[in-house]
Amino acid sequence: MTENSAQHHATAPDLPTQYAPADVEGQLYERWVERGYFDADAGSDKPAYTVVIPPPNVTGSLHLGHAFEHTLIDALTRRKRMQGYETLWQPGMDHAGIATQNVVERELAKEGKSRHDLGREAFVERVWQWKGESGGQISGQMRRLGDGVAWSRERFTMDEGLSKAVQTIFKKLYDDELIYRAERIINWCPRCLTAISDIEVEYQEDDGELVSIRYGDGDAALVVATTRAETMLGDTAVAVHPDDERYKHLVGTEVELPLTGRRIPVVADEHVDPSFGTGAVKVTPAHDPNDFEIGRRHGLANLSVMDERAVITAHGPFQGLDRLEARSAVVAALRAEGRIVAEKRPYKHSVGHCSRCKTTIEPRLSMQWWVKVGPLAQAAGDAVRDGRVAIHPQEMEKRYFDWVDNLHDWCISRQLWWGHRIPVWYGPEGEVVCVGPDEEPPSGEGWHQDTDVLDTWFSSGLWPFSTMGWPEQTPELAKFYPNAVLVTGYDILFFWVARMMMFGLYAMDGQVPFHTIALHGMVRDQFGKKMSKSFGNAVNPLDWMDKYGSDALRFTLARGANPGIDVPIGEDWVQASRNFANKIWNATRFALMNGATVEGPLPEPERLTATDRWILSRLNTTVAEVDALYEDFQFAKLSDALFHFAWDEVFDWYVELSKTVFFAGGEQAKVSARVLGEVLDVTLRLLHPVVPFVTEKLWTALTGGESLVVADWPRDSGFRDQAAEREIALVQQLVTEVRRFRKDQGLKDGQKVPARLELGDTGLAPHEAAVRQLLRLQPEGEGFSATASLPVAGATVAIDLSGAIDVAAERKRLAKDLAAAEKEKAQANAKLGNEAFLAKAPDQVVEKIRTRLATADEDIARITRQLENLPAA
Repeated sequence: MTENSAQHHATAPDLPTQYAPADVEGQLYERWVERGYFDADAGSDKPAYTVVIPPPNVTGSLHLGHAFEHTLIDALTRRKRMQGYETLWQPGMDHAGIATQNVVERELAKEGKSRHDLGREAFVERVWQWKGESGGQISGQMRRLGDGVAWSRERFTMDEGLSKAVQTIFKKLYDDELIYRAERIINWCPRCLTAISDIEVEYQEDDGELVSIRYGDGDAALVVATTRAETMLGDTAVAVHPDDERYKHLVGTEVELPLTGRRIPVVADEHVDPSFGTGAVKVTPAHDPNDFEIGRRHGLANLSVMDERAVITAHGPFQGLDRLEARSAVVAALRAEGRIVAEKRPYKHSVGHCSRCKTTIEPRLSMQWWVKVGPLAQAAGDAVRDGRVAIHPQEMEKRYFDWVDNLHDWCISRQLWWGHRIPVWYGPEGEVVCVGPDEEPPSGEGWHQDTDVLDTWFSSGLWPFSTMGWPEQTPELAKFYPNAVLVTGYDILFFWVARMMMFGLYAMDGQVPFHTIALHGMVRDQFGKKMSKSFGNAVNPLDWMDKYGSDALRFTLARGANPGIDVPIGEDWVQASRNFANKIWNATRFALMNGATVEGPLPEPERLTATDRWILSRLNTTVAEVDALYEDFQFAKLSDALFHFAWDEVFDWYVELSKTVFFAGGEQAKVSARVLGEVLDVTLRLLHPVVPFVTEKLWTALTGGESLVVADWPRDSGFRDQAAEREIALVQQLVTEVRRFRKDQGLKDGQKVPARLELGDTGLAPHEAAVRQLLRLQPEGEGFSATASLPVAGATVAIDLSGAIDVAAERKRLAKDLAAAEKEKAQANAKLGNEAFLAKAPDQVVEKIRTRLATADEDIARITRQLENLPAA
């Protein structure tokens, strides 16, 4: 089944009596790194298995989302390493343009300075200094979690090699006419003073106002509604639908724009929804993306009325006002002229905010650099359609196609100082020169470089191949590209994943960047609510790791990871996982004290007990099941399978059923000790990718092996014994039923009672000693009287309770409980039979009463059964 890495027979003193994660985890991790277990050799002849880490921001710290995603990737890569693959989990960090610049600007503000006081060059030096001193704390936190990444290959999106990759692909796209500069509407943050990507915009329902304004008078009047009244100063048309009979007579005419004295045309455009509002809309091409497109179709002027800080620039009384101040002033002025037809306050509507500083986003007409995504997006869609890239779960494919098939050109320029500077120079005569990484930029009087930097997603989109040394044809690129799988959240499917697909196929001559995209959900609190500081339910994973150990956090996260589905997590669940780690620890210590060993080959089946054959059969089934679930990225199911196999079958059944064999000693005890050693060896290997620390400590104590990190992954030997499985299932049925009876009768767990076991030809006879041990059943002695008789699994268990309980007192107690349950049932039935009550009561109240009725029925059945099983008084 496995190749044992050493001949070893351990004893319990090798292990402390209690598992203390803090004493184990740090030193084990450092040992793994020092021994180079996570390094990847590009010259190896092993098959490659590559996963890149979704690069966390250099400003970031480990949150539960990171811990969740990293646990899944670590489990995949640890298993593949054990299976003999040359495994590379590529680490690194993103320079995070806006976030990092904001952090350093806040530091400067404490000194009473701005970046402009330093100048661009000195400011960028200051950011590099901050990165060296304070950035990247998440790296240390990843070590705490146990991330098996190749630290020797760590990359940063602004390092020299990645900067060369960025400049190379920019130049290539520019030369292929897939990058261009144009004036378009973009998301603009008036606080960060830069364009931002769609993913950096957070939408929320805000209280605003909806104002209806009358343009023109009499038969030529049109009413338009807006939540941004200040933008009417930049209107250059009113639009109506071409088939709207109400306004056909006005199309082609002009109407006076209030407050300005300007006359603007009425145009017909199919974008207008005639059934919404009045069917007429104001058109402000410089301040709305839809209006911009209408303006392009009709040749309208683009009139900007705000500057980069969202201050009004239009001439007149509103000039110099902030946009929100101007909004109130414009409405007041329109009201004074009798132009306000209706006002609605508060008016809830979705408003975009900058994810970094929470400022309301302003759509703004701006000269920016763009990627023409049409052919790139087509290639990204085709790679999934023709099966070169699989999306898991498959139902997420539709969302992917909906996105890549409808991509707009991508704004890649940002008005920041921190980031990859756009490699374009402008000359004194209007020359424009794009410079590659090995080319000298033009110099001389009047030449200057573009001041913008590239969107962070531009460089992170190159991550699968830039980290391998592209554009150089490196051994790493040949060995480790493409990635086997990309593990990431469905929330950035459209942003990061689509960009990597487009750039990978473009730069690598049609080679996909990864074969599989495995999408996971978001981590939520135990009630399914999004975690947020503002909600007061955000959790620092380091706190839970300190309290319960990293394995406990990892196991909880993996056990909730169903593909593409959000993951609820609560502290109780982490505590339960800590209990599981303790169970593994204590059971292994017990096994070692009882001679569990990996020495020598497994005994032949005929030398094994039925219990031995059963657990080996179940072990092989579990190996096969876990393998299949790993291949399908079913982390929750494989974790659950391992939990129940380890806790229920190995620890609660096999160990307990084998205790009589161990205590008896002799040759059979040695045989079962070897079986127990094998089962623990394989179980610890199976668990290791998800819970690496506790399994490493126990496995090395059990086997004397070097490390589980480089041990062999278990293989299904094909051994199955259905007869043994049926036999032990009968034992389990017998024990479970008698345990329930004992509990019903109020017997304490350790309380012994006399019993006669009539096992007949059930095949249970070899297990009588184990059954008696598990159920605390003494042999029937002198004066034995069977006060209760339980037929179970073809056998009969006769029990004498006469000396164990006060029968009269127990009958009295049960009679009282039965009366209470019957009263509860009667009350519930009365309410559910009352039609007037049912007509008025809320659904949840009715459902609660039905639940009470069901519970009462269960209680009555249970108590009746207990009374029937009591001996005569």
